Amino acid sequence: MGFVITTQRGGVFRNLRGRVLLPALVHAGTAALAALAATCIAPPPVLAQPAQPARPPAGAAEPVTPPKLDPMPEVAYPEGAQGDAEVFLVLVVDRDGSVRSVDVERGEEPFASTAKRAASAFKFIPGTRKGEPVLARIRFSIGFKAPVPVEEPPPDDPAAATPPAGTPSAGAPGAGTAPGAAGKPAASTRPTTGAAGQKPGASGGSISAVEDAALEVMVRAEKPPPSARSLSRAEVRQLPGAFGDPFRAIEALPGVTPIVSGLPYFYVRGAPPGNIGYYLDGVRVPYLFHAAAGPSVIHPGLVERVDLYSGGYPSRFGRFSGAIVAAETTAPSPDFHGEGNFRLVDVGALVEAPFAEGRGTALVSARYSYTALVISLISPELALDYRDYQARLSYALTPRDRLTLFAFGSYDLLAQTTNDIETVLFGSEFYRVDARYDRSLANDGRLRLAATWGYDQTRVADQRNARDILGGTRVELTQPVNENLTVRAGLDILFDGYEADQAAYGDREDPDVAAYNRLFPSRTDAVATAWADMVWQLDPRLQITPGVRTDIFHSGGAYEVGVDPRLQVRADVTRWLRFLHALGLSHQPPSFIVPVPGLAIGNLRDGLQRSLQASAGVEVDLPARITASLTLFNSIFLNMSDTAGIQPPGNDQNQVPRSLGQSRGLELYVRRNLTQHLGGFLSYTLSRSTRTLGNYTFPFAFDRTHVLNAALSYDLGRGWRAGGRFAFYTGVPNLDPPGSLPDALRLLNPSREPSFYRIDARVEKKWTFGEKTWLSFVIECLNATANKESVNGEEIGPVTIPSIGLEGGF
Repeated sequence: MGFVITTQRGGVFRNLRGRVLLPALVHAGTAALAALAATCIAPPPVLAQPAQPARPPAGAAEPVTPPKLDPMPEVAYPEGAQGDAEVFLVLVVDRDGSVRSVDVERGEEPFASTAKRAASAFKFIPGTRKGEPVLARIRFSIGFKAPVPVEEPPPDDPAAATPPAGTPSAGAPGAGTAPGAAGKPAASTRPTTGAAGQKPGASGGSISAVEDAALEVMVRAEKPPPSARSLSRAEVRQLPGAFGDPFRAIEALPGVTPIVSGLPYFYVRGAPPGNIGYYLDGVRVPYLFHAAAGPSVIHPGLVERVDLYSGGYPSRFGRFSGAIVAAETTAPSPDFHGEGNFRLVDVGALVEAPFAEGRGTALVSARYSYTALVISLISPELALDYRDYQARLSYALTPRDRLTLFAFGSYDLLAQTTNDIETVLFGSEFYRVDARYDRSLANDGRLRLAATWGYDQTRVADQRNARDILGGTRVELTQPVNENLTVRAGLDILFDGYEADQAAYGDREDPDVAAYNRLFPSRTDAVATAWADMVWQLDPRLQITPGVRTDIFHSGGAYEVGVDPRLQVRADVTRWLRFLHALGLSHQPPSFIVPVPGLAIGNLRDGLQRSLQASAGVEVDLPARITASLTLFNSIFLNMSDTAGIQPPGNDQNQVPRSLGQSRGLELYVRRNLTQHLGGFLSYTLSRSTRTLGNYTFPFAFDRTHVLNAALSYDLGRGWRAGGRFAFYTGVPNLDPPGSLPDALRLLNPSREPSFYRIDARVEKKWTFGEKTWLSFVIECLNATANKESVNGEEIGPVTIPSIGLEGGF
């Protein structure tokens, strides 16, 4: 499928053949991979000759309007350069019209560097589909023409006083000299036309940026998987109670059930926190938030977006039987920029700078908490501290090849001092280093080779440390085969070396000590994975993505194999109505109800946890840019290890019994982007989660029947913006302690804790200085109503988190 874009410049029409890059499907196997490899290393296809305008056939995909440069900028001829030149660039134009990235396809220095720097500041009218902005990738050329000396006419020459009709006057766009730059040739990037076979240009040293000579316009408008919900950083900044952290905003999405208000642990469609996988740029991390309701462990300025896959997720994700939270970092920027924030409890900053004439970038960011100083003034016996850092070095070897080194880490400490002896209540840290090579392949394909090293450590009971030193490598490939077919595949292997200290004064014969050593022996675990899926556009209105993933687990001399088939379906009934379906099987080794860095159960002899997840939904576009969706889901959990506190009478409490579970319900999501003049959303989940252990079926410990979130954000004008959020959920069930009642007397519908609600608020005043410099004063509060919550029959809290601070960037 394709579309023809017809443009008009100075009365001359040029027809450009473009193509919509649609997801695709192919089968897996050795022959297919061999054919794919041949496709990847083949030279780029010859671009088609200009075609005559054609009307799209009935039922064809909605045409895409490409980005348009506005206003036309001026580019200076490089100092010290000689002769004519032309530089071809590949630009990624964001949805707001800014240039996200610039790659030089071909061109000589110093023209290439000049063109790249100039293009990074271009401003476009964004490309659109169905009237909505889309991310676009376009080819763009800038032609440089050497200045030609122009003889000044005699003073009595009438031509000196009256220029010919149609000739730009001095200082006007397109003139040989830019305003205020006498003697330095410059010209508008507005293209001009010349005779056949000649490059457009203008006399007097003008420069011509021939936008329409791109030959090809490739708009990447990839449809998100049916199981994904995404949050961008720009939108999250306006969400009250999220404190600008995309990770913290996850709890407002449908299907997400909090354990306790304000704490960064949650269930997703009945799956406990220990069965949810967290990834940053494909790198697994143990947790997303600092201790004691702290911020995320990654500086928010580095996070481009966060995707929540509630179930039936793509095949590239696995090893977790619940949900996936995947974050993507911002692309390396050729512009020197930074941002920072100063709040009551912490300070953070981020800065990124280019080097090697923009081919490389270096980024550093960090956050440091001085809560220890603040808390010591209130409660001297307590100590709370957290900090994190990120560093990234990226360098483009060629326009198609890039090397990146990304390092990040986090540290948390919660301790109590009694009689001058400090006892660590919770201490955790993790570090990651990811080295990767990215290559752009033919037909907009992508290849990534990466190697990862990591270190996790947690202080556990009796002042013992649990550690995990991990190392792994992965290969990821995405390759469009044609306009309707894309294949994605990958391989990876990961090793985890676990060590757990023995208690300093423990008795190895003690049953508790023996059980601990049996559950957490020192060992090396390994898992090898192969996955593939195929995105197939069967029809302009029907897209299916079948895939499969195979994981081979090894731990303590035992092996287990998990084979996970996946399927996602998207059917566009009309331009405004869609059906979204997802189905998938997932496997995971034994886990805790809450993830603990460096500590994992070392026992595969009882098998893997398994889950079968299915969802079916409908999504509709409403007036005023409002989108609404209704989703039904059903998740079945098998051989689960999250049964803490529910062992049947007489069972050894140090063992890990396995249970069956089910979670079913519906999700309602109505939203208008929070960055709009008036934005907001309504998120509602009606669900029921149960577990079965032997003959005992009961509601799960954190089952909440109703969960509701609603938010509004309004631009008041003059840099003021205010918003509020309402959160409500019903109470968890009151489960009888193990052994207190016979199984036959336990209730399937026990009494519940009282319901809870809270109101979050946010007010911001923003000042702008120039085009990119800004400063904001922000007042924000989570649980401004100071409501208490009931847990295990006792009221706790109120968990209220106020924040007053300054944010700024350039």
